[in-house]
Amino acid sequence: MEKIKTSSAAKRSGENDKPGSLPYIWRRLKKNPGAMVGLIFVTVLFLLSFVSPFICRYDYQEIVMKSRFTLPCMEHLLGCDEVGRDILSRILYGAKYTLSIGVLSVVVSCILGVILGAVAGYFGGKIDTLIMRFLDVFQAFPNILLAIAISAVLGAGFDKVIYAIGISGIPGFARMMRANILTVRNSEFIEAATSINCSTFRIIVHHVIPNAISPLIVQVAMGIASAALSASGLSFLGFGVQAPTPEWGAMLASARGYMRDYPHMVIIPGLFIMMTVLSFNLVGDAIRDALDPKLRD
Repeated sequence: MEKIKTSSAAKRSGENDKPGSLPYIWRRLKKNPGAMVGLIFVTVLFLLSFVSPFICRYDYQEIVMKSRFTLPCMEHLLGCDEVGRDILSRILYGAKYTLSIGVLSVVVSCILGVILGAVAGYFGGKIDTLIMRFLDVFQAFPNILLAIAISAVLGAGFDKVIYAIGISGIPGFARMMRANILTVRNSEFIEAATSINCSTFRIIVHHVIPNAISPLIVQVAMGIASAALSASGLSFLGFGVQAPTPEWGAMLASARGYMRDYPHMVIIPGLFIMMTVLSFNLVGDAIRDALDPKLRD
């Protein structure tokens, strides 16, 4: 009877969750205060970005010249920019662009990287060599420099930034996927699938990738932070989302000429960029700890 009660209590507390499963990762995240703060911050910011047209007192495009350079006050909580636009409205509306670019560009990197890494790792030989040498060319350039080059070719704009950052992030995902697949390629369950004449496509999709993809979850969380930072950097340099769209990097670019006299115009977007990147990094670190066997309870 006592064993049954102990087992029931362990089940309720989640102690019997399989390591690496979503319930197990969530239980470990809840034990990490930093990760929970980061997750709450990103979630609240994402939700506010979508309801901002309904909760903000001012339209993000509304120009009121008499309010230009207004410091933070009760009427404008984060102040106004050089043409009198409310910074709070622009920050919340711009969060939609920064977060969307971060998530969608990582989706592009992850999908293409997983495909290339899976093919290279499973087949090996000349195919592996060809794909890896092709990726070596990409990795010869820093990610931000490669993103700038791709943006210069494709042009500026929201969708172009997603492609530029997504393509520049492919090598990292492909190499990690290849390394993971090399560890499971010769496993018994792969040999069993081969012995019953499973097609190569089915083996890769249903057996190889699911058993090699767990470590990529950490890289996805970290990649979103890096992509959001790159998106702001591209917009700051004029290769990303263009004004008057209130992307945070573009807001920094337009305010840099006034930072001595009105530093709030630079500090506020910079703080939001910093907190967003930090939040994703905290969540990524917590997920890594949950998936690392050496750090499990």
